[in-house]
Amino acid sequence: MLISTGIPTKEDLQGVIPPAQRRARGPVAMAECFQKIPCNPCVAACPVKAIRMGEDINECPKIDFELCTGCGSCLTKCPGLAIFIIDETYSDATALVRLPFEYLPLPEAGQYAMGLNRAGEELGWFKVARVIKGSGRNLTHTIWVEVPKELSMEVRNIREGGYRNG
Repeated sequence: MLISTGIPTKEDLQGVIPPAQRRARGPVAMAECFQKIPCNPCVAACPVKAIRMGEDINECPKIDFELCTGCGSCLTKCPGLAIFIIDETYSDATALVRLPFEYLPLPEAGQYAMGLNRAGEELGWFKVARVIKGSGRNLTHTIWVEVPKELSMEVRNIREGGYRNG
């Protein structure tokens, strides 16, 4: 149960996972935001207005997957680190998962990082494709990780430090 463990259940995730047919068309955002609190920077960050809150700012954000371009403008604006960009068109066998990250040291592109699931369990070593450092007032970094397609809906963080080369 999310409230006691902090880990969403399959039922929680069913309402926020982009449909497979949408994921097959290119990058798309996924908001794993389940807490009803007054927060909406993701709404303002979306240049195509694909994220909505409804009438009450305490509601969880909803992404219109058909409008979402997967640009990632929302990813670093989320103070809860709850938005991810999934690109299952990256290659035949590999997906690209863009993760918000707020730890140092940062991995470097080309290194491998230990991928973690929502419970913090290790899923394997995955190649870091790109790193964008946070800047200005927002120090949330973006880590792009290559993962097997079957893990695109599972990898949600990387273990801080301990990166390794090829």
